[in-house]
Amino acid sequence: MSTLRFQALKEASTRKPVKFEESDRKSNLFGSNVFNDKAMKQFLTSDAFKGVQGAVQHGTKIDRKLADYIAMGMKEWALSKGVTHYTHWFQPLTGTTAEKHDAFFETSPDGSDPVEKLGGAQLVQQEPDASSFPNGGIRNTFEARGYTAWDPTSPAFIFGTTLCIPTVFISYTGEALDYKTPLLRVLTVIDDAATEVCKYFDKNVKKVTATLGWEQEYFLIDSALANSRPDLMMTGRTLLGHTSAKGQQLDDHYFGSIPTRALVYMRDLEQECMLLGIPVKTRHNEVAPNQFELAPIFEETNLAVDHNCLLMDVMQKVAERHHFKVFFHEKPFKGVNGSGKHNNWSLATDTGINLLSPSKTPMSNLQFLTFFINTIKAVHDNESLLRAAIASASNDHRLGANEAPPAIISVFIGEQLTKVLDELEGVTAGKLSPEEKTDLKLNVVGKIPDVLLDNTDRNRTSPFAFTGNKFEFRAVGSTANCSNSMTTLNAIVAKQLRDFKVEVDALIESKDMKKDDAIFNVLRDYIKKSKKILFEGDGYSEEWEIEAAKRGLSNFKTTPEALKARISKQSLDLFSELNVMNHVEVEARYEIELEEYTKKVQIEGRVLGDISKNHVIPTAIRYQNTLITNVKGLKDIFGDDFENIAKEQIVLIKQISKHIEGINSNVLAMTNERKKANTLTDAQEMAEAYCNNVKPYFDIIRKHCDKLELLVDNEIWTLTKYRELLFTK
Repeated sequence: MSTLRFQALKEASTRKPVKFEESDRKSNLFGSNVFNDKAMKQFLTSDAFKGVQGAVQHGTKIDRKLADYIAMGMKEWALSKGVTHYTHWFQPLTGTTAEKHDAFFETSPDGSDPVEKLGGAQLVQQEPDASSFPNGGIRNTFEARGYTAWDPTSPAFIFGTTLCIPTVFISYTGEALDYKTPLLRVLTVIDDAATEVCKYFDKNVKKVTATLGWEQEYFLIDSALANSRPDLMMTGRTLLGHTSAKGQQLDDHYFGSIPTRALVYMRDLEQECMLLGIPVKTRHNEVAPNQFELAPIFEETNLAVDHNCLLMDVMQKVAERHHFKVFFHEKPFKGVNGSGKHNNWSLATDTGINLLSPSKTPMSNLQFLTFFINTIKAVHDNESLLRAAIASASNDHRLGANEAPPAIISVFIGEQLTKVLDELEGVTAGKLSPEEKTDLKLNVVGKIPDVLLDNTDRNRTSPFAFTGNKFEFRAVGSTANCSNSMTTLNAIVAKQLRDFKVEVDALIESKDMKKDDAIFNVLRDYIKKSKKILFEGDGYSEEWEIEAAKRGLSNFKTTPEALKARISKQSLDLFSELNVMNHVEVEARYEIELEEYTKKVQIEGRVLGDISKNHVIPTAIRYQNTLITNVKGLKDIFGDDFENIAKEQIVLIKQISKHIEGINSNVLAMTNERKKANTLTDAQEMAEAYCNNVKPYFDIIRKHCDKLELLVDNEIWTLTKYRELLFTK
């Protein structure tokens, strides 16, 4: 192993940037490998094109005969691009994408010439074996069938020589086994709910689209160095390793000049993204050494989620060409910032209005306030469910750390908007006087456009912050599929908008109120009820934890704790009422996420035990033997006086022995706790046992290993060190 470390360092130090030239302007390349409107107009009949457009815009079902024509056009387009295979590309509950490639090539039964075929039946539906995918108890018989069904709202694309057809993934009995199905359902629900509320302000609104702009953070490590660390390769993070003397404390990496190799990689990646229609816009150095970020222009949520899933795959594949490995783990290196994936969420109408953007007129600002306050109320009523949506074993390392939001869900809106809500709260109940109404519209609601111009503080410690024209859900982990958080967020807002409409309509009918009076009254009530969720201060502070507890906000620091909200009556009723997920589907996800947590902690425990006992201890003993030989030599030369001369060496020998004992005893204790946990049959209990009884040993074992790293001769230390992983460009 020691030679592997130094071989890796030698290899990494001689790397040169890979030669790369952009083949064309980004605007010309964009979407070239996507079966978009331009390609469809060229390769489809007008009826087939209208069929796809109808499915995309209005959710109308595509006739099977039309599906044959669409499949034929899609195949011809793909073949013209050198494609040989097609696949149904789906997102099972594993956190990664899945694909099974089938060749277009087919032989003819009559022995005539072979042909390339893709029929409507193959386009619309396939039947991959679903037995090995997480199922959360859904398939409790021998039947293991799963079906993939084409999602026409997300365009097919070419990756390499394969035509990828985005699909949903459902079980034999019809339940969703993927992330996409509930997301598609909830996007329909939020469209309906938001459109109904929009009609209070503009009768012409026929559709509301939930939009998403994600920000993908990642670490870029030379592949030779990454491969020399078994923990990094097997778990996505370093389970041991002493922090480097220089880390991020000088803030000299953030927004700094992008290293040449990394920049060439980014340029190559961006070209691939352009071909695939992923509208990446920004790139920069993040806070930690060798940490970077890219972000696209916002898109419709389903498409944005697909693009993010695809991007994570593309990033890894492009990295291979540049001798890099990409790490999305939320906290791969101790002592430096981890990675998140901020989800910037908003709602847009088909009339071109961003519903979370203040405007110039009192009426449109009332519309803004309506959606703004309803979103706050939705988060207030469902904060624990929102926390559950971003819970994972890897995100636990990041939440609550100094670079990420706390595990307490709160909403930041800024000083000016807080004042606006305070003024709105003070309005008289019931019917408003003409003077009050004028004053309110002109002096309260009308202030918002000007106010927001200088509202620049985004409060990076807030998990859910308003940033001028959108809400930024900052707590989402960098490895996460955005569907999880977006399904939950859109569901809670949709439910809230439904309830809001019922309340407003009731006031209009029973109290004979005018529409804007009724809206003001309900909003004022929501402001009062949602106050405890609003927080403008430092989320990193202990004071906030104490204050949040007083307010009755949840503070779930671990995934097993947080996930309980998934199967609360409130959660089950919410998803069931909206027809987003039935009880079985929600409970399945809860089980799968618990199981995933347990398995990840279990794997980390095994890897840590292996490395500490098979790499760290033998290396420490080897160095200790060198010291012992040295002490023996000094004794032979100096006799009784050797104790003074060899004093420091003897201290080192004793320290090494202490740390070896510390590793051995704690690995044994950890292994025994794992054995106990493995006997448990309840998923919640097992996850809690791994969390509370197994995981605490990680830090103890690491502490002993990291101390040995400082004591042992650098020349024989087997594991690539932090300074080498983080500062090799």
